[in-house]
Amino acid sequence: MALENSVFTLSPESLSPPVVEKGKVLVEEASEVMVSTGVFHVSEELGHVVTTDTAHPSANRSWKSKLAERQANAASDEYVKKLPRVMEKERGRFGWAKRRKRQRYVEKNGRCNVSHGNMRETYRYLTDIFTTLVDLNWRCSLFVFVMAYAITWLFFGAIWYLIAYLRGDLDHLEDETWTPCVNNVNGFISAFLFSIETETTIGYGYRVITDQCPVGTMLLLLQAILGSMVNAFMVGCMFVKISQPNKRAETLVFSKNAVISLRDDKLCLMFRVGDLRSSHIVGANMRAKLIKSKQTQEGEFIPLDQTDISVGFETGDDRLFLVSPLVISHEIDHHSPFWDMSQGQLEKDDFEMVVILEGMVEATGMTCQARSSYLADEVQWGHRFSPMMSLAEGFFDIDYGAFHQTLEVDTPSCSAHELSLAAARLEAHLYWSISSKLDEEKWEGSSLTNQSGKQLDNGKGGVVGPTFIVGEITRIQEQSGPGELNGCVTTDQSESEA
Repeated sequence: MALENSVFTLSPESLSPPVVEKGKVLVEEASEVMVSTGVFHVSEELGHVVTTDTAHPSANRSWKSKLAERQANAASDEYVKKLPRVMEKERGRFGWAKRRKRQRYVEKNGRCNVSHGNMRETYRYLTDIFTTLVDLNWRCSLFVFVMAYAITWLFFGAIWYLIAYLRGDLDHLEDETWTPCVNNVNGFISAFLFSIETETTIGYGYRVITDQCPVGTMLLLLQAILGSMVNAFMVGCMFVKISQPNKRAETLVFSKNAVISLRDDKLCLMFRVGDLRSSHIVGANMRAKLIKSKQTQEGEFIPLDQTDISVGFETGDDRLFLVSPLVISHEIDHHSPFWDMSQGQLEKDDFEMVVILEGMVEATGMTCQARSSYLADEVQWGHRFSPMMSLAEGFFDIDYGAFHQTLEVDTPSCSAHELSLAAARLEAHLYWSISSKLDEEKWEGSSLTNQSGKQLDNGKGGVVGPTFIVGEITRIQEQSGPGELNGCVTTDQSESEA
């Protein structure tokens, strides 16, 4: 939205010096309205409002001019109120930059922000009716539970009433010689009560089927069988829904923020996970995914592309013994998607890291899964987690008050790739400097050996055996360290052959 050279009519006489600051947008407000006309010039680059005054030729104005002045003042005030929201920016470590809030793929509580729409094949839900009923919310589940029993009771109650009506039992209620299909059924209500007693096997003994009704006998068997099936199905659904391990994940907590710092001279991305219950998760396993859109070399755009983040799968560190809170570490190496990410790039990047903890509930034996996620602005560079375990008398004390607390530590702001290159250059520099020193001292020692051999030959007129330069070699061995020189003792013969 271009704000340059925007003009608004205003008639203040003078401007008050106070300046109201909201964010980083400076707004100079008018405090007194006198007999004058003014012009607002709004500049987006400067980020402030400048008012220039021009004197009105006449001090006596009409009511129309005053009304126009008030309307202009109200419009300008409304615009000034909206201006800070329009130009609001977030401040980063390396300057001002607009940053859009990323829509989470997975919420902090583990709920996935995915809505399935325009599904044509809805019949697939009916093919797996058991899972469909279990996945319903509690309100719908209770409604289905009540309606399943009520419909079957009403259905069979209507059939019992129809049998009594067709046989004429309702016409011979006072006839003691008449044998009805069901004793003491004199209307629909009594037939409905008999249906409930039959299906629930209550058996009060007042309404009883007689042996003079074969149709009633068949219906009794059918209702008993179907009633047992309805009981098994609905009670099974409710039991599975009650015993679902979803609520067990409520006591598996993740830290609010992830951190990046050095561990053993290597950049690592870390987060903390803990279990609040005393009953443990058996066979706990940790996984992590990076959710980030990307574009392939062929130009294909892949939204929400998923990339594995190693949390110790190769070494077995992803299998946890979750008795106390643990810090899960991801080493940023050349296989990591954060290999080229520096501190400045982290503040500008837009990604989401989803962490998944899976395991078996010790009490029920059912598999449980807990999820959470971290956005780019929830990853703290140069921090590590505060210690929360202390040794008490006879046990280890865990202070969950420090579960989300972090400490700021010295951490290089470069990426892991740049840090690795710097370490390689330093190692190469040390290697070549040591080698050059060894070569210099070796040649110095060989020249001294040749000079001493020549002096002995000239003095005695004969050939003298090999001469050992012990002092020089000892000094070289001390500087180079053990194992770097093989055959450090040199002779005249070996030097001549060389």
